[in-house]
Amino acid sequence: MLRNAEKQDSIAIRTLVRSANLNPFGLNWRRFVVAVNLSRHVIGCVQLKPHRDGSLELASLVVKEEWRGSGIARALIEKIVENHDGCLYLMCRTDLGSFYEQFGFNQAANQALPPFFRRVSKLADRLQQITKKKEGVLIMCRDCGELGLT
Repeated sequence: MLRNAEKQDSIAIRTLVRSANLNPFGLNWRRFVVAVNLSRHVIGCVQLKPHRDGSLELASLVVKEEWRGSGIARALIEKIVENHDGCLYLMCRTDLGSFYEQFGFNQAANQALPPFFRRVSKLADRLQQITKKKEGVLIMCRDCGELGLT
């Protein structure tokens, strides 16, 4: 079952996000949708995260490992997307890009990125060069018009 997060979910949300090694900052429970099991325990979460430049991000998407593959991530994404009109960004590993394309997200053009995502993109590129990892960070957008597409 999906529902808007409640104050008592904040610890479970933080625990989930940290378990996935995602950004632990900006985790305001009021912005989250959670998936709960029959015992009402949080088993997945996602947030619609605002940035100072006015951009919005689908962020902090996590599903407990034992529940992965059961459609929970899909349901969480669909819930955020159906309740949001307008431009929406997300950041993911490059190998996950095709997963998000099925929800209408496309790779965003660097020159068209809002300031927050431009800074993150530059930092991610530098870190990838330093670490020499093949896997990078992909910034995607949905309903951002022609400006957002590569």
